[in-house]
Amino acid sequence: MVHTGLMGGELGYRLLRWLGGRAAAESRCTGGVYARQSKLESLFGPGIWAAVTDKLVLDFGCGLGREVIEMAEHGARRAIGVDSQQKLLDRAARDAQQSGVSERCVFTTRTGEKVDAIFSVDGFEHYGEPERIFRIMREAIRPGGRVFISFGPPWLHPRGGHLFSVFPWAHLIFTERALMRWRSDFKSDGATRFGEVEGGLNRMTVRRFERLVGASDFEVENFEAVPIKRLRRFFTPLTREFLTSIVRCTLRPRPAMEPT
Repeated sequence: MVHTGLMGGELGYRLLRWLGGRAAAESRCTGGVYARQSKLESLFGPGIWAAVTDKLVLDFGCGLGREVIEMAEHGARRAIGVDSQQKLLDRAARDAQQSGVSERCVFTTRTGEKVDAIFSVDGFEHYGEPERIFRIMREAIRPGGRVFISFGPPWLHPRGGHLFSVFPWAHLIFTERALMRWRSDFKSDGATRFGEVEGGLNRMTVRRFERLVGASDFEVENFEAVPIKRLRRFFTPLTREFLTSIVRCTLRPRPAMEPT
């Protein structure tokens, strides 16, 4: 587990109050960069629709369901969106209705269906039990299916702390206690740990994610740590953790072991 830095106490809190006024008023990592383009196509390429058309697909951690709706619009036989927040699912269902695809969209907190493809976009830095998520995905995927994952920024990215990155790598410099105390000035949900904020933050690094995949019942078909564009020339194996913008990969289920 990656821990935060040593700057805390009253000094850390006061520095955060001084530096963090703007951060408190704005939302980071909102996905606005995809506002006028397909997020799935931008992340996985235009060929991604072949994995969707006439298929039963699942978006794990669907949030507002935009990708679920888009998959239905691109010919998915049925698109299922799973999320833990019912208020987001309710809005997603309304948006699917307005888009004219509600008959092929399902929004739910859980499903036991077997699907042809699973998507997880911007989820693996938030899941409280990522190991369990891999197990759920393995149960849900059909033989020959594929899991498409993209998440970021990872924890050691300059803005990997999301809201807590009041300046680059601030979430690594200040202690969790100081950061949470600062957040309590403008959030009243009572959260005291990163994992308790809405959506949660699990401090997911590139290396940790690789280990989780390796310990899962999936095999890697494609794996890419995508560098921050402006810092691409500094991207090396030594700097990868700090300069990775997003992680994306395609996984296939490991073949079941035959009984001996």
